Amino acid sequence: MKSEHIPGWLLMTAVGCLAMLLSNLITAGGKHPLEATALAVVIGILARNLGLVPGLFHAGIKTFEKFLIWGVILIGATLNFKDIGTQGPKMLAIILVTMLVSYFVIYGLGRLFKLPWSLSTLLSVGTTICGGSAIAVTAPLIKAKEEETSYAIGTITLWGLAAILLYPKIAQLLGVSDIAFGVFAGTAIHATPQVVGAGFIFSDLAGKTATAVKLVRNCFMAPLAFFIAAWYAKTSIDEARTEKRRMNFTKAFPWFLFGYFLMAGLNTAGYFTKAGIDGLTWFGRFLITISMAGIGLNTVFATFKKVGIKPLLVGLLGAVVVAGVSIVMISLLL
Repeated sequence: MKSEHIPGWLLMTAVGCLAMLLSNLITAGGKHPLEATALAVVIGILARNLGLVPGLFHAGIKTFEKFLIWGVILIGATLNFKDIGTQGPKMLAIILVTMLVSYFVIYGLGRLFKLPWSLSTLLSVGTTICGGSAIAVTAPLIKAKEEETSYAIGTITLWGLAAILLYPKIAQLLGVSDIAFGVFAGTAIHATPQVVGAGFIFSDLAGKTATAVKLVRNCFMAPLAFFIAAWYAKTSIDEARTEKRRMNFTKAFPWFLFGYFLMAGLNTAGYFTKAGIDGLTWFGRFLITISMAGIGLNTVFATFKKVGIKPLLVGLLGAVVVAGVSIVMISLLL
């Protein structure tokens, strides 16, 4: 733990606690419940864009995924593999088809809009696999320019943020089931924090389902990184850079999923009591709410002006394509 991170962590925790308090007050007042995770994002966005977050806090809030990782691991205690049953192969088919179709369609859209092939590739992997993490892993493999990496991450962040706030409410109005929305969120929303946030905004069951589906989806980042690097290496004779690309493969794998599935395995084997599961779930949700506050606090709308209209349009169309393919597959298989 670095001392410069502490102020940001305390700020995220304070925003998370405020969001949970407001959520409880709204619910107790007999009004339509507003999920704490959504409130944390909104409060964070308002605070950052109103200039209420001094530089002292920036280093800490940038590490919000640390809270998410531990929250996700603890939430693993709620998963029982026996509950998945025969749905497992169907969910895997939905994940694979959604990723493959969406990847090539989004890449094609990027080229249609005359974006550089490297930026098109970054938008494809960011939308279909794992948001900013996938972009950060892929960028050095294809020697993407720094501005292309920034554009791709900005685009994915913007539309992923919109998905957190809009998808759950739209699905609730349409009467979508918890499991269906969880699978949809896990396959159609970009980054892991965005998926987890949207899932739990909808419901606990949707959040658990979305998390499990997204972690399986994340596993495909490492194979994809390998194939992208292998393809690109054919056009490059720079052996030093090729060796550097090999070293980056370990970053492509979401190692924390072992903790998640370990907790799920212990729950399936009956090692947790109901009180224990409830406690782990509450604390996991609390950590996730803190990480959602971090997402909001890191959102600076002024930065999106630098992206330009074309990447934003491709990102929007890409989000629509992924959502559409996911909905079709869910309607066919679930």
